[in-house]
Amino acid sequence: MNSVLITIAILAILGCALAVILYFVSQKFKVYEDPRIAEVEALLPGANCGGCGFPGCHSLAEAMTKADDLSNIGCPGSSDAVKCQIAKILGKEVTASSPKIAVVRCNGTCAVRPKTLTYDGASSCAIAASHFSGDTGCSYGCLGFGDCVNVCKFDAIHVNKETGLVEVVEEKCVGCGACAKACPKGIIEIRNKGPKGRRLFVSCVNKDKGATAMKACKSACIGCGKCAKECSFEAITIENNVAYIDYNKCKLCRKCSAVCPTHAIHEVNFPPRPATSVAEKSDASSAKSVAESQKSE
Repeated sequence: MNSVLITIAILAILGCALAVILYFVSQKFKVYEDPRIAEVEALLPGANCGGCGFPGCHSLAEAMTKADDLSNIGCPGSSDAVKCQIAKILGKEVTASSPKIAVVRCNGTCAVRPKTLTYDGASSCAIAASHFSGDTGCSYGCLGFGDCVNVCKFDAIHVNKETGLVEVVEEKCVGCGACAKACPKGIIEIRNKGPKGRRLFVSCVNKDKGATAMKACKSACIGCGKCAKECSFEAITIENNVAYIDYNKCKLCRKCSAVCPTHAIHEVNFPPRPATSVAEKSDASSAKSVAESQKSE
C-alpha cells in the first residue's frame, strides 16, 4: 500500500514540475500575433487563390496589418465595402479601386478555327503547349483543356464543349488572376469590369500577319489598323499585327468595333444598336481590309 502511495506522490510531483517547466518555456518562446490579423482574415474570401501575390489569406492579412498603407496591397476579390471595413480595423486609408474581371482574348470557336490535327496526349494546356502549337492553324489560341478551370476557386470559368473555348461567369469572377497565370497561351487578361459591366476588348492575340491569321481563324485580328484610326482617344495600339485596347483610355464609344472587319472586338453588356448601321459600316470595310492584308503578304 505504501509503495502505491509513494508512486502516486512521485508521479504527482513529477507532473507538477513538468507543468511548471512547460509554462516557463511557453512564456519564453511565445509568439505574439496581432489580434487584428484574425479580424482582417475573417473578412477575406478564404479562397487562398494567390491572386493577391501572397500564399494565402492569412499571409495577406498579416502583410496588410504590418503595411504602412494599403494602396498597393489587398485582395482583388474583396468589394470596396470590405476593403473599407479592413481599413477601419487597421486604422488606415484605402483607395477605392475599379472592379476587375477576367476576359478570354480568343474567339476561335470550332466554327471559325477548324482543327487540322488530332491531339492524343494529356488533357492539360501546360503539357500540350510544351509539345505542340495547337490542333488548329492558329498557334496562339485557346487549347480548351481547362487548366484555368482547375485553378479557379470561385467556379467562375468553364469550358464550352460546343465552341471549345473557356468562358467566364461574370457573376462569380472576382478578378483574382489565377486563371490568367495558369494559361500557357496568355489569352486570359484581367481588365476593368467597366461601368455597368460594359467593356470592349480585342478577342485575339494572334501575332501573324493578316492573311496568315485569317487562314487559321476567320475571327482573327488582322492588324489592319481601322480601329486605331477610328478611335479619338488614342486608346488602341497596333503591335505585332494585333490590336489592343487600353481600358484606362477607352471611353466605350464603340466606334472601333463597328469598323472591325473580322468582328474581333467584343462588346460586353452594351445595349443593342441599330443592326443596319453596324452591318453597312462593317461589311463595307471588311472586304477591303482583308484584301489589303492578303496583298501585303
